[in-house]
Amino acid sequence: MKTISTSSAPGAIGPYSQAKVCGGFLFTAGQIPLVPGTADLIAGGIEAQTEQVIRNLDAVMAAAGTDWSRVVKTTVFLTDMGEFAAFNAVYERMLGGAKPARSTVQVAALPKGARVEIELVAEAGADA
Repeated sequence: MKTISTSSAPGAIGPYSQAKVCGGFLFTAGQIPLVPGTADLIAGGIEAQTEQVIRNLDAVMAAAGTDWSRVVKTTVFLTDMGEFAAFNAVYERMLGGAKPARSTVQVAALPKGARVEIELVAEAGADA
């Protein structure tokens, strides 16, 4: 098992890793819309927050030598399912043709007041 860590994504805000590679798969921790280097929540609504979360996941995946074309499954946590359509539009635009399996659930709250959190499982790169 290998731990994945990159300064291009926000560091863990608790006792966990950004991601682990095991059995050829990358398992990420949930990413919230924090700005790398500052750990500040990005300003803006669900659209801006979703974009930041996806950029954070891009960085973690890059550190593991993989990308959205190899993502098997995402799990999405929203604090307001009423924002699902706006979230989904950004998600579709930023993922391009990638269409991993996905679950989306509404939760009561997320760390630091985030509106969205996403975790994923992907095939890891050969060097990970």
